[in-house]
Amino acid sequence: MLLWSVLHLTGTRAVSADYEKLGQPSVTLDDIRRFRQLDSKAPGHPEYHWVSGVETTSGPLGQGVATSVGMAIAQKWLASRFNRPGFDIFDYDLYAVCGDGCLMEGVASEAASLAGHLGLDNLCWIYDNNHITIEGSTRLAFTEDVAARFLGYGWHVLRIGDANDIDRIVHALEVFRQTKGRPTFIILDSHIGYGSPHKQDTAEAHGEPLGDEEVRLTKRFYGWPEDARFLVPPGVYEHFAAGVGARGAATRRRWTELYDAYRARYPELANEIHLMQGRELPAKWDANLPTFPADPKGIAGRDASGRVLNVLAQNIPWFLGGSADLGPSNRTTLTYEGAGDFQAESPSGKNLHFGIREHAMAATVNGLALSKLRAFGATFFIFSDYARPAIRLSAVMELPTIFVFTHDAMGDGEDGPTHQPVEHLASLRAIPGLVTLRPGDANEVVEAYRYVMQLRHAPAAIVLSRQPLPTLDRKKYASASGLARGAYVLGDAPGGEPEVIVIASGSEVSLAVEAHETLLADGIRSRVVSMPSWDIFEHQTQAYRESVLPRSVTARVAVEQASTLGWERYVGTSGRIIGMQTFGASAPLKELQRKFGFQPDRVVAAAREQLGR
Repeated sequence: MLLWSVLHLTGTRAVSADYEKLGQPSVTLDDIRRFRQLDSKAPGHPEYHWVSGVETTSGPLGQGVATSVGMAIAQKWLASRFNRPGFDIFDYDLYAVCGDGCLMEGVASEAASLAGHLGLDNLCWIYDNNHITIEGSTRLAFTEDVAARFLGYGWHVLRIGDANDIDRIVHALEVFRQTKGRPTFIILDSHIGYGSPHKQDTAEAHGEPLGDEEVRLTKRFYGWPEDARFLVPPGVYEHFAAGVGARGAATRRRWTELYDAYRARYPELANEIHLMQGRELPAKWDANLPTFPADPKGIAGRDASGRVLNVLAQNIPWFLGGSADLGPSNRTTLTYEGAGDFQAESPSGKNLHFGIREHAMAATVNGLALSKLRAFGATFFIFSDYARPAIRLSAVMELPTIFVFTHDAMGDGEDGPTHQPVEHLASLRAIPGLVTLRPGDANEVVEAYRYVMQLRHAPAAIVLSRQPLPTLDRKKYASASGLARGAYVLGDAPGGEPEVIVIASGSEVSLAVEAHETLLADGIRSRVVSMPSWDIFEHQTQAYRESVLPRSVTARVAVEQASTLGWERYVGTSGRIIGMQTFGASAPLKELQRKFGFQPDRVVAAAREQLGR
């Protein structure tokens, strides 16, 4: 509610998604009257892209401060890339307000540790230390020395004993701005429900309305008209306009003048900024993406991905990212000359090292994307569990983030079921707005990135194999560009009228192709469909979907080393799904494939059963 009040009183104006100033207030008094109601611009939590003036959807506790670390990294990188002597185009600081709940959440701890390591002296967290959570006093569950913890992280820690001491607050913020080499953590001791005679410092003030009588008594404490509702006294709007409004306008004017001079002197860099801010791509960004020749031995999805990432990072200056300590395994390390590592002493580096902090990594990637960088984060697919809350927020905010997941199924066999993702594809496919792609060979990997890089308002998860996958002969089979439609006919019966359709994604595409060839040789008119993305396919026209999966062909087999949940939409109630009904096991990959039925002859047998042959 504080945010909505400030946006309203400062007269912040709404802008469109294309950043065309429209002129109407971002938050009206009527929006505030309809706080948390349908279509109000004052929802229960800040919502990015729904309300102008909101930097991020803060989401569940801890996400906001974790995202701020990504924003602080972005500022450092942007300044290193674009600033020139006399032209501090990117020179802002980041402030985030957090509470006891934020600091108890693991994602905030991960992010704070990363920020301390990177020495992000442009980042300030202000801790509203009121000792109250929903269940009551923090003495119930949270008695650690928070100041000592942040000192251990490498932060500069300040404490203000009274949240009403404006002079101390101003001084602390000035100390932050002068502190170099480490982020700042300000502990601000406060009283929740301050001024409420009966509910100050209580859990009731945290999550319940005060009630009419208590509101009147609280207004009496402040000397406010007790029966007035949504009152903005005369002169308040003018006061804000003369203060923050005038300062903001002057600052904006100075920056615009500076940028105009910068654009005249450094036109190429200014054009990069223009493209980046519009989430556009430079010319020929994909001109030299690799093409992989047919190869029965093939190449692992992660290896193909690594080659693509290194091309994209050279073609797109603001494309960067990294892994949660798994760069060598994910193949996400940018190895070309000059790529560099992002560290406190080298903020121009494009390799981000998130450490073993998957949740904070995903939130940091969100912060980078909110700052208009094109960013990726990577880990093993099994650890998408740890990153999922931030990935979900990516989808809520419609950010074009990229999450690269390797070791997509049983390729890490000997590590056993704890490291074999089974339900993870289904869980990511269930997130609205997230594009989940599981490419079937190296050329589909290339096309996956080609598709994803052109997204402007949707995040993507690219799920890749650890083991080599045969690179299909695209002179014999359909072009991998069919990936851009989510699913496509990879191989067909002569004349294109199939009796049975075999559908697969990822590492199972090649075994589906083997089964398809066997069926054709046996005189069974088979069609094999590569389906790397359910989401993309569902957004195609009905006519196209019918052309790939004609309703007249009810004999269907789906093959995927993952939970079978959801595949019935494509095989129907009578179709066959070869997938995982249990967790995996510890064994070499070939033994696991045999145990769980991921072999061409099992697919052939399932197809024959469908046809009664």
